[in-house]
Amino acid sequence: MLQTASQSRSTTHGKFIWCELMTPDTTASGAFYSSVVGWKVKEIGMPDLPAYFLFEMGEGDNCPGIGGMMNFPPELEGKLPPNWTGYVAVDDVDKTCQEVTSLGGHVQRAPEDIPGIGRFAVIADPHGAVLCIMKPVPMETPPTELGPQDPGNVGWHELYAGNGEEALDFYNKIFGWTLDHAMDMGPMGKYNIFAYNGQAIGGMMTRPQDMPPCWVYYFNVPLIDTAIERVKAGGGQILNGPMEVPGGAWIIQATDPQGAFFCLVGARG
Repeated sequence: MLQTASQSRSTTHGKFIWCELMTPDTTASGAFYSSVVGWKVKEIGMPDLPAYFLFEMGEGDNCPGIGGMMNFPPELEGKLPPNWTGYVAVDDVDKTCQEVTSLGGHVQRAPEDIPGIGRFAVIADPHGAVLCIMKPVPMETPPTELGPQDPGNVGWHELYAGNGEEALDFYNKIFGWTLDHAMDMGPMGKYNIFAYNGQAIGGMMTRPQDMPPCWVYYFNVPLIDTAIERVKAGGGQILNGPMEVPGGAWIIQATDPQGAFFCLVGARG
């Protein structure tokens, strides 16, 4: 049975706040996603750290940041495929890591500080799906946030879990996510739509046998067919779709030219 989230947690604990691409070619990846999703790419410099790039939507100096991008650090080069990873805000990174391990999960990278940005760690749930957690440094002037369905934003977060029911219970205890409702997908099993602060933000299902436990991210685009053309023109590959989902939206699953798996969601017309 799902437990309720601790009453001592803030309203930002459990909120997806960032999405990060690790790639062997930031120049090519930046050009690809700018074309497909509409982001602009901005390089930021941080002392003693590799080059980091922001994905932003809109114009001006304080436009919404959707995520970031970096080249593989030397210690990971050749050990991981290109990938997208989500960041979830927590009130206390060290305490959350302790809770993760107590519930059978793993800390893949111990908590550490990024000066001026926040404290973060990399965790994996009991079946191996990876997320980053972070307590950001408060900003004097926070950027404007996009709405859940606005173009360029992450519109959906999806977990291919080792076990869908066990995963929902784990993340409820760690982040306070709750079951919004479940969908019967026939032979594919149950699709558990989960909510953060009462708002549905994603779904979890037991993974297909040929897919490792992992999180995937759906980026909003205005028109799915136009985006498909840009994916193909940019050297990406469509793996699945377009497929209609409840609510009238259409989705695709794809890989970018460097091999990172990503998804898009948008209207068709």
